Formats: sequence, structure tokens, C-alpha cells
Amino acid sequence: MNLLRVVLSMAWADDTLEQKEVDVMLNRFSQLFATDPDQQAYLQSQLKEFFVQEVPLEEAASKIKSEPEKELALRLSYEVISASARTPEEAKVNQAESDAYSRLGTELGLPENSVKRAEQEATASLNQGGNNIVDMLAYQLRDYLATP
Repeated sequence: MNLLRVVLSMAWADDTLEQKEVDVMLNRFSQLFATDPDQQAYLQSQLKEFFVQEVPLEEAASKIKSEPEKELALRLSYEVISASARTPEEAKVNQAESDAYSRLGTELGLPENSVKRAEQEATASLNQGGNNIVDMLAYQLRDYLATP
């Protein structure tokens, strides 16, 4: 849930939660934690109740401790803020989201090369429909959760 709170904080950075951002979060998190379509649908319904909560970014980021989890949070956050614009004239990542993303990188204390890699992987995922990064993130997250 800490990952969800970080990503959700990023989605709320511009004071607007776009439907496309919600869709990306629901799809990615349900695919990370469930493989069966029925389990994914159930998980999506459970996750929706978190979407009305505005958790301060610094509070959410402070709960992320390991390097792999920090990188995962950063990738998912960038994917969510890159998913949509509030208006057709606006950039996909607006200034408020960009500022929040920079704060997240600082809060997580990740090196610049990790930040750039996260952005590239998130962009590639959005361009390819998300399947490659979902598989990679699912593997990394399961590996992280299995580590004592």
C-alpha cells in the first residue's frame, strides 16, 4: 500500500485525478499483485477506495525503504503522471506534476541514473501498452517481497 500511496500522491499533484491516471494505477497494481482476471477485478474494486485519500508525498515516500521498491515507486509514478493531460493543450506532465516528481526523486534519494532509467522504462511501457514493464515490475516486486 505504500507504493500505491506514493503513486496516488503523484496523481493528485496537480489537484486533479484524471480517469486515465486512475485506469493506469488500477491496471498496473492489479496486474502486479494478481494474475487471475477475477482476482484483478476484485483487487481493482478494493483499490478504488484509496483514490479519495490525499496522502502527502513526503509522508508516503518516507515509508519506502529499499532501493528496488524506491525505483518501482518512481517508475509507476512517472507512468501515471505521463498517462494524460487535463486539457488537449496541456503537456502530458504539467508543471505541478513535474515539481512533485522532482520532490519524489529527492525524497527517495535515488541517483540520477535511476531516475532517468525509471522515466525511460515508464515511457516505453506507455508506448507499448504496459505489458513489458508490468511483467518486469511484477517479477521485481515478487522478488523483493520474497526476500527476508
